[in-house]
Amino acid sequence: MTSPHLWLPYSQMQTAPLPHKVVRTEGVRIYLEDGRRLVDGTSSWWTACHGYNHPHIRSAIVDQLERLPHVMLGGLVHDPVIRLSDRLAALLPGDLDHVFYSESGSVAVEIALKMAAQYWINAGISGRTRFLSFENAYHGDTFAAMSVCDPEKGMHRMLSGLLPEQLVVKLPRSADDFEEFERILAANSQHLAALIIEPLVQAAAGMKFHDADTLAQIVEAARRHDLLVIFDEITTGFGRTGTMFACEQAGVVPDIITLSKALTAGTVPLAVTVARRHVYERFLSDSIDQALVHGPTFCGNPIGCAAANASLDLFESEPRLEQVAAIEDQLLTGLAPCRDLPHVIDVRVKGAIGVVQLDAQPDLGAMRQRCVEEGIWARPFEDIVYLMPPFVIDANDLEILVSAVNRIVTAWSAARD
Repeated sequence: MTSPHLWLPYSQMQTAPLPHKVVRTEGVRIYLEDGRRLVDGTSSWWTACHGYNHPHIRSAIVDQLERLPHVMLGGLVHDPVIRLSDRLAALLPGDLDHVFYSESGSVAVEIALKMAAQYWINAGISGRTRFLSFENAYHGDTFAAMSVCDPEKGMHRMLSGLLPEQLVVKLPRSADDFEEFERILAANSQHLAALIIEPLVQAAAGMKFHDADTLAQIVEAARRHDLLVIFDEITTGFGRTGTMFACEQAGVVPDIITLSKALTAGTVPLAVTVARRHVYERFLSDSIDQALVHGPTFCGNPIGCAAANASLDLFESEPRLEQVAAIEDQLLTGLAPCRDLPHVIDVRVKGAIGVVQLDAQPDLGAMRQRCVEEGIWARPFEDIVYLMPPFVIDANDLEILVSAVNRIVTAWSAARD
């Protein structure tokens, strides 16, 4: 049962099946109204890194709610936002140490793009207003963010004629690819404000991976052509790929980084756009015109900041990265049997991300329903079945997820013959 007035995300409402009604969550389980309990394999769109309803985060939110639920960040500050800003600056690599707040990942990307464009305007350099992104990119659903998504294969392709036109290129992997990438940069750098990339994992495009060396080479090429570099770590940040931030694996520091999703561990909306010192200093002036004139109403929300601080406490006090490494090992072993199935073309694992790529898109509605029947919450999309469980999942519950995926993919593959 649902409301006839509810418009669901990423859904064709004329054909979408009725959603499952959730009554509570706890740990790694989602409890449905009909009594079924599902082991969560998605961390609720990759957010609930510590599982659901963690007592430490819950307590921090309740305490903040009782004292100071919200106050505008214009002319006022509060302890949670001060503490979180200091902690993020200390945690992020290099001099990524100036934190701007918003409520969602898409808006964090909008802010990053705005920062990058105004960086050059403030320097008195005109014409550097476009952005370079990559095929299969996804950076969000707001207008500027949509413009740096893949305009042909991405989910916003119907709007491609309406969006600002950016330079979207093949993500280079081979030596020949990089030679072509260098030629593109040389021909276009005078018009480009920045390069934006999802480091190591292009998530919404089908969990497409590239390695750390490739990422480092892309950044080096951007530096040679004097481009700012934006890393969209909304999905990869906070341990998902095996390190706190994906950029650490490549040994590079972007000029701007965006973070959200696991920032508050799936509790309340919060996002940040963090700039390096030289970017921040470009906005310092006696004139308001050179300031970053941006201010989401709930930016730096105290409850969100309290949740994020509590999440960082858990990363400090509990062995999250060790848990991610254990998840990676079990996913590698547990999903390996899928490699031998005739209609599976790839099985890949990175940190707490496991992906089975099929040779065709299945009936997604039917496959998602089969997941529920198997007692798991997974949401296959396009041609992949993937798992991104909470980091606190134990080996037994992860085995439930992995075994279910094996059965589901095996049945689908057999039905294809």
